[in-house]
Amino acid sequence: MSIGKKPVKNPTIVLREEFDNWAILYNPDTSDAIGINPVGISIWKMIDGTRDVTDFEEEIKRNFRQVPASISSDIESFLNELEKKRYIKQHFGE
Repeated sequence: MSIGKKPVKNPTIVLREEFDNWAILYNPDTSDAIGINPVGISIWKMIDGTRDVTDFEEEIKRNFRQVPASISSDIESFLNELEKKRYIKQHFGE
């Protein structure tokens, strides 16, 4: 996912939050699932086609303690994984 691109969710993906603050993203069309941590949950909830990596990074820094210096590349890696699995796609609009 390129910096500046604003991802949108695949509407078929289901977020299931677990009791341990982790969650599962599930694709009922393919039966594929991935586990995500609290930061991933926060990012997933912000994906709406209007925000980019910079927006996600700022929000994570506001809401989590001990954010690593690599947060921007970590977010990009997470978004790239979601895009590869077709959980999200890049939005090229405004």
